[in-house]
Amino acid sequence: MLYLVGLGLHDEKDVTVRGKEAIEQSSRVYLEAYTSILGVGKERLEEFYGKEIIVADRDMVETDSDAILKDADKVDVAFLVVGDPFGATTHADLLLRADDLSVPYVVIHNASVMNAVGALGLALYNYGQTVSIPFFTDSWRPDSWLERVRENARLGLHTLCLLDIKVKEQSEENLARGRKIYEPPRYMSVPTAISQLLSLLPPDLTSSSYSPDAPVPQPDVLDPHTTLAISASRVGHPSQTFVSGTLAELATLDEERFGGPLHSFVIVGRTFHALERDFARRWAVDPQRWDEVSKKVYAVRD
Repeated sequence: MLYLVGLGLHDEKDVTVRGKEAIEQSSRVYLEAYTSILGVGKERLEEFYGKEIIVADRDMVETDSDAILKDADKVDVAFLVVGDPFGATTHADLLLRADDLSVPYVVIHNASVMNAVGALGLALYNYGQTVSIPFFTDSWRPDSWLERVRENARLGLHTLCLLDIKVKEQSEENLARGRKIYEPPRYMSVPTAISQLLSLLPPDLTSSSYSPDAPVPQPDVLDPHTTLAISASRVGHPSQTFVSGTLAELATLDEERFGGPLHSFVIVGRTFHALERDFARRWAVDPQRWDEVSKKVYAVRD
């Protein structure tokens, strides 16, 4: 049996009872280690579960899945995923391969950022499409995700933005030369993500400043001075950190203000209402500005 086990968001103790039982009875245990991270290392997991853990990088999962599934029709194998197996990432490809090999499987769910983001106080049923923001390079600045943000905005919906992480990545030169030399891990911060977003907007938006007398922009016009957002760092950890404000305000803060990785943020949609406004005001960079923009642009009324 293949067990696809969600580990939750914080540490080794966030696993469910069913998940822990599946791990303890498995002959081999793999930890998917490239789409997200826990707040503890694999040594803590091994001590708590009483099992040696094999770290499965992107290459193993995507190109050598047969090694993971080997003999899984005869013995139990556990594949561990931070968060939920079908949350911020999906491992449907692994299960399809299991089907091809006639390997039975069980999925054991857990909390992920997709539902834990409810801690921001925004109604989960008012979220639209989730987007992932990748690191830009000098020659690669993908922007297809921005249209999905605008589509959500036109419908009045909130957008959860998940930020890129680079774990066990190779430089272009080392990749071209076939050298197995890996770059240090990198985790995108909220200011970096918002700065990249702003770089894709028309210059007249990013150069303007907020004025209470300015016309209200259309919902899909991401004016950085009148678009509200809430950052969410290390969601589910005791050190989780939330900061609310306009895109322009969040972009200018020091990274230390947001706490350690992993970072994400939510662009607030026009379905915003008074309870959500008041809940998120507690983390506002400027509570007065937060209320002004909420009232004029988002039409929030008490």
